[in-house]
Amino acid sequence: MQGDLATFPLPILTFLLSSVASGLIWRADLGQVWANRFFASFFLVLAVGALMVGLRFGYGVDQFIPLQRALPLFAGPLVYLGFACFAVGSGRVPRLALIHLGIAVLIVAVAPIAFADLLDLDVIVALSYLVYAGLLLRLWGRGSNGLPHARIESASALRRWMLGAVALLVVFALADTAIALSFAAQRTGDAMSLISAGAVVMAMGLIVVIVTVSKGGGRFTSQVTVVRTKPEPDADALEARTRALLLDTQLYLDTELTVDRLAKRLQVPSRALSLAINQVKGMNVSQYVNDFRLDHAAKLLAEGQSSVLEVMDQSGFLTRSNFYREFQRRFDMTPAAYRDVAKRGQSGI
Repeated sequence: MQGDLATFPLPILTFLLSSVASGLIWRADLGQVWANRFFASFFLVLAVGALMVGLRFGYGVDQFIPLQRALPLFAGPLVYLGFACFAVGSGRVPRLALIHLGIAVLIVAVAPIAFADLLDLDVIVALSYLVYAGLLLRLWGRGSNGLPHARIESASALRRWMLGAVALLVVFALADTAIALSFAAQRTGDAMSLISAGAVVMAMGLIVVIVTVSKGGGRFTSQVTVVRTKPEPDADALEARTRALLLDTQLYLDTELTVDRLAKRLQVPSRALSLAINQVKGMNVSQYVNDFRLDHAAKLLAEGQSSVLEVMDQSGFLTRSNFYREFQRRFDMTPAAYRDVAKRGQSGI
């Protein structure tokens, strides 16, 4: 073996964890098949890159150095495309992917000619990280309205994960630049230390991703908080139409419901719908729809014999944690406690 042996197990650990994360996300229920593919591919890129680092510095296998240097060019586009799926919808995703991944392929193709010095390619990789961090930040800045193709209760969680992705890409840019400069200055020891530290941080982050995806069944759900503003003209009328549609059709029971789909049923722009609900009811569309689901769940708990989990499934909720959290918010008690109170009331106790 060559190099610092302490650095070898860490990249291999990163490879294993990234592979697990890729597999879990491929099978996860994110609401957009394209998102599954892009996120899984992103973690696969991390896995292959980590394996090459481990082989290079652990066993002196250096035949794949050009590929190891070029592979990170695909990391930024893949993670950005994963989130962009919820903004543009599946119909526009192939064209968007062709543009962003095509640029990465073009850079890799011309790299042997344009970047004779591998340090130049490292600079391009770092810039790529920063560019896509900026694109993600811009997408995040659009708010929940900027993700109309996400499930109703998922937009807020997606935005939180988006900020995590921004931070990750910035860290990648800084770390890769520091490692490349260390090698260029022939400070191999510093470079190896940076690689080891980066592998530790990466492993910790991957464990968080794996645990989160495993616990949530691969679904993005979260509580949302918004600020009520003064209603605009016609906002009350649009909210009333939305309420009537949801009550008449029980569309709120559809777990695949998105703001975009609901807005299309009402024949209004998704932003107009979100703004009207926020202004009239002082809540996000997610909480608004969840209130209908909670009323439905409360009725089932009071009148039926189904278990709490069965009630959750019958009321349009995706995860137990989100159901319990939202139920507690609305009724200030757990579903089981609500059932007990309702049954006692019916029996006159």
